[in-house]
Amino acid sequence: MAEENLQRKVGLFPATNIVIANMIGAGIFTTSGLLMSGLNDPMLLLALWAAGGIIALCGALAYGELGAAMPGAGGEYLFLSKLYHPVLGFLSGWVSFLVGFSAPIAASALGFSEYFCRAVPGLPESLYKAGILSPVITGKLIAVGIILIFTSIHYRGIKYGARIQNLLTVLKVALILFLLISGFASGKGDFGNFYEGGRLASGLAGWKTIGLSLMWIMFAYSGWNASTYLGAEIKNPSKTLPRSLLYGTGVVIILYLGINLLFVYGIKPDEMKGVIPVGGLAMGNLFGKSGDILFSLLIAFALLSSLSAFIIIGPRVYYSMAKDGLFFKSAAKVHRKFGVPSNSILLQCIISVVLVLSGTFEQVLTYMGFALGIFPILTVMGVFILRKNNTEALRLKGFPMTQVIYVIAGLLILVLSFLERPLESSIALLTVAIGIPAYYIFKKKYLISS
Repeated sequence: MAEENLQRKVGLFPATNIVIANMIGAGIFTTSGLLMSGLNDPMLLLALWAAGGIIALCGALAYGELGAAMPGAGGEYLFLSKLYHPVLGFLSGWVSFLVGFSAPIAASALGFSEYFCRAVPGLPESLYKAGILSPVITGKLIAVGIILIFTSIHYRGIKYGARIQNLLTVLKVALILFLLISGFASGKGDFGNFYEGGRLASGLAGWKTIGLSLMWIMFAYSGWNASTYLGAEIKNPSKTLPRSLLYGTGVVIILYLGINLLFVYGIKPDEMKGVIPVGGLAMGNLFGKSGDILFSLLIAFALLSSLSAFIIIGPRVYYSMAKDGLFFKSAAKVHRKFGVPSNSILLQCIISVVLVLSGTFEQVLTYMGFALGIFPILTVMGVFILRKNNTEALRLKGFPMTQVIYVIAGLLILVLSFLERPLESSIALLTVAIGIPAYYIFKKKYLISS
């Protein structure tokens, strides 16, 4: 079994925390300004964030059934391999390796850098004036440094890492609640902002904008399936795993709607357009320059929680693939002292650093959002197969409407996003396609070695 060297040490609280931490990251604190550039309408912005939450909750219900029936390490890789064919499981793991975790780690690190440099602008400015580094390079180096620090933390073991993760997640949720309460209590925003702004483009152009916007929003919600990747390390998985998905997703939906209400309350629509550190701008408008600095710094450190969660989860997928002979054999190595898939953690770190150094935030976001939207659709459809083949499996409410909603919404988002951003979407499809020959190469090597 692929999970024979992993121990069940994770309970409901840390499992739910991992879901929350995985979801609340760079997306919610960085995409609303980009979204407003195309949508123009604050009320439509809020409606799409609500729609994204419903889609995520439908996915969480489906994954809860699958995770309870197949509580092993690897998440989608495990589900697709058992329900369909190992090649689909491999392709999902392949995408997870190149995109699913490394890219969100890169995006979270870049988001941290954006907010940190907004809070401490003197650092990049002084380095630039001294002729040492440009502000762009300074930001990328800060992002790389953060990735290296948290990789070293989670290299030391799941129990040690989970403690850090729990602390970061509790602090992040507390920060968001503080932002919401203090922001609305300031009385310096304007509820009239909700009715300002322009209109969405008409016809197909408008629908393409909605599709791309929902894809970015679904990136912000990605992580609603996080605890399934730790199925081999969760205590009493048949009960704990689905609960962690539903509790975590429900909490995040409420927080996301609250955060976006605050953004619109604190920023006029035209002022919001194109701004990545939109949280700092909102708090600056509500509390002045000192508020901008303070909250930008706090949000920067809140992003560390999601980055940390991605670093925990990703290597468990590569570990499972390697144990099944469908990845580099060294990726299955478990550290003798720390009990973690050490080589997988280091490999993920390298890919994340490469992504930070090679792309802009928006490019990484689009490429990642499209690639990550493919395999969850197939996985959610797998519930129909599970119910047919395993009549004793846990059955959650909502079937089959939750599955139908997720699949139809997911397909529409992919089609519209491809029409809006064909280059990044094509690169994402190419990434998947390259995985097909890679599967047969790894399989051939495994058969020869065995």
